[in-house]
Amino acid sequence: MPTTDKKRNRRQDRAPLDAKAQASRQREISISEFFTKNRHLLGFDSPAKALLTTIKEAVDNSLDACEEAGILPRVRVEIHLEQDPPVASGVNGNDNNSSNGNAKPGTVREERYKIVVEDNGPGIVVNQIPRIFGKLLYGSKFHTLRQSRGQQGIGISAAGMYGQLTTGRPVTIYSRTGPDQAAHRFEIQLDMKKNEPVILADEETIWEVDQGTRVEIVLTGSYKRGQHSVDTYLQQTAIANPHVQLTYCAPKGEPVVYESVAAELPVAAVEIQPHPHGVELGIMARMLKETKCRNVNSFLKEEFCRVGPKTAEAILTAAKLPPRKNPKRLQQDDIQRLLGAITETKIPAPPTDCLSPIGEELVLAGLQHGITADFYTSVTRPAAVYRGNPFQIEVGLAYGAQLPGDELARVMRFANRVPLLYQASACAIHKATLTANWRSYGLQQSRGALPSGPLVILVHMASVWVPFTSESKEAVAHYPEIIKEVRLGLQEAGRHLQRHIRRRVREREAEQKQSYIQKYIPHIGDALQEILILDDNERDEVIVTLTDTLERSRKF
Repeated sequence: MPTTDKKRNRRQDRAPLDAKAQASRQREISISEFFTKNRHLLGFDSPAKALLTTIKEAVDNSLDACEEAGILPRVRVEIHLEQDPPVASGVNGNDNNSSNGNAKPGTVREERYKIVVEDNGPGIVVNQIPRIFGKLLYGSKFHTLRQSRGQQGIGISAAGMYGQLTTGRPVTIYSRTGPDQAAHRFEIQLDMKKNEPVILADEETIWEVDQGTRVEIVLTGSYKRGQHSVDTYLQQTAIANPHVQLTYCAPKGEPVVYESVAAELPVAAVEIQPHPHGVELGIMARMLKETKCRNVNSFLKEEFCRVGPKTAEAILTAAKLPPRKNPKRLQQDDIQRLLGAITETKIPAPPTDCLSPIGEELVLAGLQHGITADFYTSVTRPAAVYRGNPFQIEVGLAYGAQLPGDELARVMRFANRVPLLYQASACAIHKATLTANWRSYGLQQSRGALPSGPLVILVHMASVWVPFTSESKEAVAHYPEIIKEVRLGLQEAGRHLQRHIRRRVREREAEQKQSYIQKYIPHIGDALQEILILDDNERDEVIVTLTDTLERSRKF
């Protein structure tokens, strides 16, 4: 029987399901099961990107931990090739970069790598290690409003999950919290049905460091060089974090050390309360239900930033709510009136001590240390607000850099000091860069394209909550406030560049004039000598010729 007939018969034989039968098939889906099937949402959609995402998540955690502990970070990244590469079909990615000459078109060269990321941070308390590395959506930064690299508590555990899926190997963690404390070694896997850690090994061990954390993940990936590579990510990380010392050991390569160029840590970001203008109806209802305040007046003053006694009184008057009313007893209509009154009330912008921008001087230092160019400039914009969340835009330009290819400008995007290498076309930073009028600053630019020229553009967004377009954290959402601030920063830096380009044009013109003068001076001297020995008629002819020569020189 033909295959199509068999399929048709199976469909006809399938009995229809009533409500009870359908209900029996329903079951709860754990977050780890969901991301197991949808790992592309976390940045594991291709072998090369999976390798980069794993290192990125581990390095981000190391830098955050060191900075919170007041320690100048020293981070070591190692990539070890585990075995000879098998060639697998490229069903999950678009990286057709196989170097195997016998591979068929459309295949991906996948290899097994061991990723090692080690830092000199404060270490991790033993009872927290299993949940940090073996449970998705577990972390300390989701509920805090201050700038940090991590946001969701999902990155490093997802990297371990990907390694477990592709190689079956557990995550190995070494941790030591001080020189007088014992070092611990863990091997952890993730129970994907329960989203809970499974501890395979938990033992004290000898580790010759005073304190820190070491993470080892074995995964199937693809190592390559280029714009979207681990090499580029670490180079850009060193530029945006000039206080960090990075040591990188690539497969079959010599170690590369990115020395720190700043001797001090960034200014610590302070946690703030939510701003009233950034709270929606559902969030407000939940906050009113969970608050410990006894009346709505104290609720407004204690649960939000920038709300003092006068502002709280103005809000409650506009909402027609008594100040001493219990917040837990507010009805839906009351909450709606409260939100409307908040919208109509003028409330100062949230404080900016929750941000820790790189700073103009360190942006320059990072660019000068990482990129060879003729001209550098940087701009830090004043803090702005989107949806009640403060953010700050920084822009740096390096002009005269040696770029390969067609000499289009290169854009480096950063969010909270983390490089964004993928999904440029979906990012607000990239859109603002494309739509800026670079021709007015002395550069050539085709419509809908980056400017042409030896230019590197750095754009950094610092925020208490970066609005990424997906959980992979590769592109910033297109909020009008963000695009506006990026464009203003680019315009200010562009004016600095314009002055430099005009000065270089004037210098070239002066050099050209000087070269013409140097060219004609010997002829003028010879002519003057001839005049002295000529008669009147011959002297007049030479003077006319000399005058013409001087006139041509003057025009140049």
